[in-house]
Amino acid sequence: MTLPAATLDHVVINARDDMDHAADVYRRLGFTLTERGYHSLGSMNHLAMFGTDYLELIAVPKNATTGRLDLLTFPFGLNGLVFGSEDSAVTYESLSKAGVPIDPPVEFTRPVKVGGKERDARFRTVRMKAGVVPYGRVYYCHHFTRDLVWRDEWRHHANGTVAVVRALIVEPDPAAASKLYADMFGPESIRDIKGGKSVVIGNSRFDIVTEAELKSQFGDAVPEAEGRKAYMAGLTLRTVSIAKAARALQEGKISGVTQSAGRLVVPAKQAINAVLEFVE
Repeated sequence: MTLPAATLDHVVINARDDMDHAADVYRRLGFTLTERGYHSLGSMNHLAMFGTDYLELIAVPKNATTGRLDLLTFPFGLNGLVFGSEDSAVTYESLSKAGVPIDPPVEFTRPVKVGGKERDARFRTVRMKAGVVPYGRVYYCHHFTRDLVWRDEWRHHANGTVAVVRALIVEPDPAAASKLYADMFGPESIRDIKGGKSVVIGNSRFDIVTEAELKSQFGDAVPEAEGRKAYMAGLTLRTVSIAKAARALQEGKISGVTQSAGRLVVPAKQAINAVLEFVE
C-alpha cells in the first residue's frame, strides 16, 4: 500500500463572520487578495496565492442561519491545514486502508471571474472525522480546475511572500499528536525538534510544539489560547526580501512588529489571532 505524498495545498485563517475586517487586515499586512468568492457549501473566502500553496481567509456571512455555521464554533485565527491531493478517491481509499479516521470525499464549487468571464472552480475535499484533531481542521483538497486558482496575476504581494514555510501547532504532547501524521505519511516524515516534533510536508513543515516552546520562540506575540490546550498558532512565510516585507507592514500601519536575525514577527493580535513570521 502506498500512502499519499505529503504536499501542502493551503492554510486557512478563520474570520468567523467578520470577513470585511479580516480582508482589511490582511491587505494591510501586504497580501494581494483575490475577489471575494462564495462556496456552494455556504462559506465565503479570499485567497492570497503563492508559488505552489496559498493562504485562505474563510468566513460565513453576517447573520447566516445556514451553510458553514461550524466556522462560528472555532476561534478567530489559524484553523485549517490542508494537504494536496491529485486524486481524492485514491487518497480516501489509501488512508482508509491505513486506518486513518477520515470521511468520504465532498465536492463543491466556487464561481471565479477570469478574463471577464465567470467560471466554476471545482474542488473535492477529504476530511478527518470530527474530534480526531483537537486543534482545528486538517484535510486534503483535490483541485479539478487549478488554472482558476493559481494565476500569476494573483501571486504578487507587497510583502514579497512566495511560500508557506511552516505552520505552528501547540499540543501538550507533541509526540502523541505526531502519530496521526506518521499514519498518514509514514514515520519517516516525522522529525525531532526542540520542544516537540516536526512533520515534513513537501517544501514546508508543521511544527507541533508545547506552549512553552511557542512562547520561547515568539514571546508576547503568540495568539490568545482562549482556554484551549491545543491550537493552531501561526505561520512562517518566505519573502523575497525582509526589507520589502518591513516596508509593506509599515505602510499598512501594522504595529508591534519586531525584527531580528533575518526575521520579522507580526503579533497575533495584529493578524486575526495568528502570529506571522516572515523569513527570506
